[in-house]
Amino acid sequence: MSLLPDDATFHERVQDLFTTYRGRGVSLSGDDIDLVDEWARAEVPFEVVARGIRAAAERAIFDAPEGQGQLRFLRACRKTVDAELAKYLKRAAGKTEAAHAVESLHEARHQKLQAVVKKLAKERPALARLSLPLPKDFDEADRQEHLVLAAIVRTLPFPERLSMLREAKRLRHGSSGATRRDSLRFHRGALLRHRLALPAFW
Repeated sequence: MSLLPDDATFHERVQDLFTTYRGRGVSLSGDDIDLVDEWARAEVPFEVVARGIRAAAERAIFDAPEGQGQLRFLRACRKTVDAELAKYLKRAAGKTEAAHAVESLHEARHQKLQAVVKKLAKERPALARLSLPLPKDFDEADRQEHLVLAAIVRTLPFPERLSMLREAKRLRHGSSGATRRDSLRFHRGALLRHRLALPAFW
């Protein structure tokens, strides 16, 4: 998803992700930076923070009043990040290394994705041709999910596809081409999963 360099800091990655899901703005508030500092000091894995931010962003799309379906501040994601952290700690219990717990996040995400593709392929045979190798990290897992969601979109009747794209474009914002593209992917994916009642993959 991101065009950040491989050596980007935790703070840079969180800000980049929040900007993509929010679709507006280029910087965090002072309170938001303090929150990222708190997560960094607690060594919360980026994948856990990312899942919490995404959950909050999707909730804002479908639960917020008309015209207000976007996050305004990162601190609005605190509760969902805390909830994801609790799940992560439960998953990590008994593991000897934190790295193994993070790897299990990718594995669980991959298994969910495979299960959904297998189920949908019964009525959408084109999906059976998808190759889904186990991703090695968060970015690779993210690219794989975007690929799968795009493939599912292509199986929809053209009028539904067009309607979903228009709605995603209406919700999407961004100050740069890359941010607008990533914001469009996020909103299209959220609308698709909502439309087909698909689970969150991670």
